[in-house]
This record gives sequence, structure tokens and C-alpha cells, in this order.
Amino acid sequence: MSIIPNDLKYTDEHEWARFEADGTVTVGITDHAQKQLGDVVFVDLPMLGKKVEAGDAVGVIESVKAATDVFAPVSGEMTAVNQDVLDEPEGVNDDPYGSWLFRIRPKTGASDRELLSAAEYAKLIGD
Repeated sequence: MSIIPNDLKYTDEHEWARFEADGTVTVGITDHAQKQLGDVVFVDLPMLGKKVEAGDAVGVIESVKAATDVFAPVSGEMTAVNQDVLDEPEGVNDDPYGSWLFRIRPKTGASDRELLSAAEYAKLIGD
């Protein structure tokens, strides 16, 4: 059974999104995603300042089993990447909700309507 915190939003591509008090959105991959990937060995993240649209592939996570794209859950501009994850990608396996990948400042009018609640995400993955 996967851990699915109720205070986050989710994508059907297995990213989580936390809307911060400063208006940014912190993004990572879910517990379900890290279990499916297996041991994460490499993370490639977007450049700061890059403008993205919701659904754009913005990075890659590689494990011993597979490589998968990471997608932007909202449209906006990249404001931060987690250097700790770049230096120690296995942290994603140890703590997928503490090992965030990047932050986006949503563009004006960007919406979270396409994102899933914890209950909707649990249903999607069959938990």
C-alpha cells in the first residue's frame, strides 16, 4: 500500500504538488512512483527560469530498472531545484515526499483543477 498524504495534489503521471504559502508549487514523485521505479540512481532537473506548461516533460528520473520523464503539474516558471536530490538521488526512494524535485511559480491564471485529490489518486493507482 502506498503512502498518499491528504494535503497534497497529484497528477496521473505520479507527481505530487504542494502549494506553498509564498505562491510557489513544490513538486516531487509519489511513493507509488518510486516503488515502481526501484532504486533511483540519477535525476535530471529543469533549468531555473525555464517557462513550462502543465503537462510538459521537464526532467528525468533514472533507476536501475527504467528511466521516466517528470512532468510539470502547473504552468509557470522554474524557481528552484533540489540540489540534494541531484547529489543523492536515492533520497527519492528513502523519502519521496521530503525529497522534492523542483519548484514552479505558477503563471497568472494557472489552475490546479486538473490535479487529483489524495482519494482520487488512491483510486487511480488501485490503493
